[in-house]
Amino acid sequence: MQSENRFFDDLSRIINGAAGTIAGMSREVESNARERAREWIGGLDFVSREEFDAVKALAAKAREDVERLEARLAALETGSPAAAPAAAKPRAPRKPQTPE
Repeated sequence: MQSENRFFDDLSRIINGAAGTIAGMSREVESNARERAREWIGGLDFVSREEFDAVKALAAKAREDVERLEARLAALETGSPAAAPAAAKPRAPRKPQTPE
């Protein structure tokens, strides 16, 4: 009876050791996979959220400017008097520059 207990004790130690080894290996594989993923993602050309929002705001402003200028151009093409004074502002003549 004593020998059977010793056999089961040894068997349980072997199984526990194998389970610990397998758990350690799985943690190591997971750690390596995470590191590889970080390296791969770090090599990609991503932009930060702040940069994205800044470009988005500039694009919205540019879109508004284009719409405003299209409306002004359409008014000028139809000969609308409301748009004409803004476009017909006379410029002051340039003075010739004298070399110093």
